[in-house]
Amino acid sequence: DVTGNRVLLRVNFNVPVDERDEKQVITDDTRIRESLPTINYLRERGARTIIMAHFGRPKGKPNPKYSLRPVADHLHTLINHPVIFSHDVLGPTPERIIAHMKNGDVALLENVRFHEEEEKNDPAFAQALAKLGDLYVTHAFGAAHRAHASTEGVAQYVPKAVAGFLMEKELTYL
Repeated sequence: DVTGNRVLLRVNFNVPVDERDEKQVITDDTRIRESLPTINYLRERGARTIIMAHFGRPKGKPNPKYSLRPVADHLHTLINHPVIFSHDVLGPTPERIIAHMKNGDVALLENVRFHEEEEKNDPAFAQALAKLGDLYVTHAFGAAHRAHASTEGVAQYVPKAVAGFLMEKELTYL
């Protein structure tokens, strides 16, 4: 029962983009669409879904070229529901957003790779991420082999960690 719980959902939104008129335009949204069954399952059951993802290789520093903002806007059109976007991964902004979320709401945190601690699987960074949620869903099959803070580290600090539908699908296929 996920109703009322803050669910940290790690997805793979590393999608191809083109720059058009100084805007990032998603050219293939397959990875986003693959996440919809899990996102909609959580939304329909009243979870407060907090999505974590990476995009590109910003080398541990914020870079507007690798912002997940265009993904948040695109996801909004796919689920026909607002997607709250946090320009930060940790700190007062995401904490305030999460505190004000209602059951069924969806938020997307900025690119976790904007922090060098992500790829280093820094325990303090993983713990800070874990404090944002009550349970963790790993959905990012394409990133699950990496021992990063948002894929492996956070699972050690959240009371419950489970696989999402895409992870289940991929494992069944294998």
